[in-house]
Amino acid sequence: MAAQARHLTLPPRPVHARGPDGTVGGLRARRTLRMWRLARRGPPLTVAAVVAASASGSPGGWYGWLAQTAPVHWAEGGLVALQAAAELPWWAAIVCGGAALRTAVTLPLAAHQSRLLAKLENLQPEIKKLSERLRYEVSVRGKQLGWSDKVARFHFKKNLRRIITELYIRDNCHPFKATLLVWVQIPMWVFVSLALRNCSVGALNSEVQEQFSTGGTLWFTDLTAPDSTWILPVSLGLLNLLIVEIFASQKMEVSRFQKLATNFFRVLSVVMIPVAATVPSSMALYWLSSSFMGLSHNLLLRSPTFRRLCCIPRTKSDSDTPYRDIVSALTTRYGFKK
Repeated sequence: MAAQARHLTLPPRPVHARGPDGTVGGLRARRTLRMWRLARRGPPLTVAAVVAASASGSPGGWYGWLAQTAPVHWAEGGLVALQAAAELPWWAAIVCGGAALRTAVTLPLAAHQSRLLAKLENLQPEIKKLSERLRYEVSVRGKQLGWSDKVARFHFKKNLRRIITELYIRDNCHPFKATLLVWVQIPMWVFVSLALRNCSVGALNSEVQEQFSTGGTLWFTDLTAPDSTWILPVSLGLLNLLIVEIFASQKMEVSRFQKLATNFFRVLSVVMIPVAATVPSSMALYWLSSSFMGLSHNLLLRSPTFRRLCCIPRTKSDSDTPYRDIVSALTTRYGFKK
């Protein structure tokens, strides 16, 4: 009992505009960067709701304030500098910029999150064993002291929380640390989206906006206008749904909250289709490229080799054939094979 007692605490480059000679060079790129800086010093950018197709009037409310914050302007400057330095057409600069951000910022955080979640999963058997042991200790002590069921449950939950916290500290895997990816990824996505919005319709008659109007490719040559074909929005929705379904196909027990979260993201993926159809194509293109990189990173983090390189502990739910399992789970779930 002495050994058991320690577990129980009892109360006492855009498509550059070309000159007459048809040349595009570093001088033009530097001029673009200067023009963007001059536009920044001019009147406030004109923005409207994020789901509107064009802007009119002056920005107001929280959206107008957010669109003029320093992080959004930093993102604008970064996009213009990337395009000017790489001398890429604007559609390629947006895709490459989104891919670079996801790879340089969110991939390391996603690997860190996977490492924490693996540690948490490996802790569950130990937590279950200690929980059963604690339940027995509380039951014995409750009978000795004449506790009611309510009092016994109180002491059980109190001491179980303490034990679990000690395990989290011991293994350095508190669940809140796994949310760091969300706290970084969502603001970054919002700031870049608003920066693209400002470049597309915010600084009217600016050179950057003129370049955006001819900086697209294929069917979306005008990056300042919504995609009237809905190809980008529908592709975005399907890609996001695929990411959600791949996550849902994991061979591990999920809580009721996780099931609700999965259904929420399914609905959100569908809702984003009409939203993406009403914003400038530059934003829809960034969202699509960002989601594609997210899917790629999700698949990469399933690789046993990559997980070993990232020092992610092996868990009971890990598979030696993750990609085959994903295909099998998706085909079984949606009846693609008999």
